[in-house]
Amino acid sequence: MKRITFIVGHYGSGKSEVAVNLAIQKKVDYLLDLDIVNPYFRTRELTQMLKEKNIEMISTTPLNGQYGDLPYLSKDVFLPLIKKDCQAIYDLGGNDAGAIILRQFSEHIDESVDVLLVVNVFREQTQSIDAIIKQIRSIESACGIPITGLINNSHLLKETVKADLVHGDALVKEVSKQLHLPIVYTAIHANLYDPSFEVSGEALVLKLYLRKSWL
Repeated sequence: MKRITFIVGHYGSGKSEVAVNLAIQKKVDYLLDLDIVNPYFRTRELTQMLKEKNIEMISTTPLNGQYGDLPYLSKDVFLPLIKKDCQAIYDLGGNDAGAIILRQFSEHIDESVDVLLVVNVFREQTQSIDAIIKQIRSIESACGIPITGLINNSHLLKETVKADLVHGDALVKEVSKQLHLPIVYTAIHANLYDPSFEVSGEALVLKLYLRKSWL
């Protein structure tokens, strides 16, 4: 995992849940909630729990409160990019509208930064190879920064079976092949995870922190 990871993707792809799990499992220093477009799941709601795990949450100013949804970001969001001895994950809003704020970080993008797209092939806008590629191009156009890798988070909540994981893996693999983008992680809910089941990239075994039940 690189020093800085930006998590982007379509609405409902599971970006925030992936971001929280990555932050905890990789023991990063900061988790930043940059979703100011449609913050249905707010990683900042987990501020206290993350603090207990020595992860600092950065988002809006304290005056806005953890439930504030103002289109504003604190200057503190630049801290992990400037402070070179730390590791951080940025959780962005959905689609191109959420990714556009990446433009303000363009001068800080270097080899220490990953921009990873979370894909759930069972979501309406990413159900095919062409649709996923269209989503990638749309986000890249909006933020002006290339996506560097993929996170396969394909599932149907509690209805997910092994065949669904195989289907998701096949589609994301083809996107990876066509665009020469690595599959960095494959996310699988803990209830479904089987160590003998081969996945592309590193297996990211998910615990639900924001969605409290597997519904």
